[in-house]
Amino acid sequence: MSFQITEAFASQYSSNFLILAQQKESRLEACVDVDHDIVGASKSVERIGSTEAYDITTRHADTKYVDTPHSKRWLDLTDKGWADLVDDQDKIRLLADPTSEYLRAGVMALNRKKDDVIIAALRGSARSQSDGSIVLPAAQKIAEGTTGLTVAKLLSTKQILDEAEVDEDEPRFIVVSAEQIADLLGTTEVKSSDYNNVKALVEGKIDTFLGFKFIRSERLPKTGTARFCLAWAKTGLRLGIGKDIVTAIDRLPGKNMSVQVYASMSLGAVRTEEARVVEVACKEAA
Repeated sequence: MSFQITEAFASQYSSNFLILAQQKESRLEACVDVDHDIVGASKSVERIGSTEAYDITTRHADTKYVDTPHSKRWLDLTDKGWADLVDDQDKIRLLADPTSEYLRAGVMALNRKKDDVIIAALRGSARSQSDGSIVLPAAQKIAEGTTGLTVAKLLSTKQILDEAEVDEDEPRFIVVSAEQIADLLGTTEVKSSDYNNVKALVEGKIDTFLGFKFIRSERLPKTGTARFCLAWAKTGLRLGIGKDIVTAIDRLPGKNMSVQVYASMSLGAVRTEEARVVEVACKEAA
């Protein structure tokens, strides 16, 4: 229940509510594989590994069979909710009904939570059918060093994905904070052939550089001076939606007929393959 609503009590006629600055939509949902309408608490992601072809050296030779490797990853659904109450007395004092704005705020909060779930799954442990909990290996991590985000770190990220034979035609993304975008311009010399592209990226004229579509988020984890940015190919993460955002507005007799504004969703995510994800640690002011 919002006990701070008294701050908005009207001393003169007004019917406008200002939604304060905040991220409104999920910025990462469109950048990963998504399964909708999942039934049950978990869903498996079926994986097929690589095989090698054999030589046929004689006529009418017997067919040889390869053993195609199969494995599974599991995404586990969790429920997320948001709720607040609006009293009839609040409406009188406010001279306006904040119900719809409360609902907007709740949906925004759940959209941000989607990004939190995706970020956690990209760099966290993945549940495997046969190998237990799989962490992102050190080979998929670029150390913080003494710099923020640089062209050199982006080139190293691209190299890691390329050397793993991650399909270059598959969309690639990198999520960074505002400071890392500024870092790029600050660490790129004017004479560099990359400078104009980086400048256009910082100014918002383009959103892609070195094959990565840049997404800004201020929700990336930070430890000490290290901000952990993430790069991935789209199929590197599977987001499962058991129930997308649903909303309800109800009067509650047990709360003196106050109006409850409610929103919820059910979702989970899992990293499908370590080779498709790279963590980039960037030095950032404390």
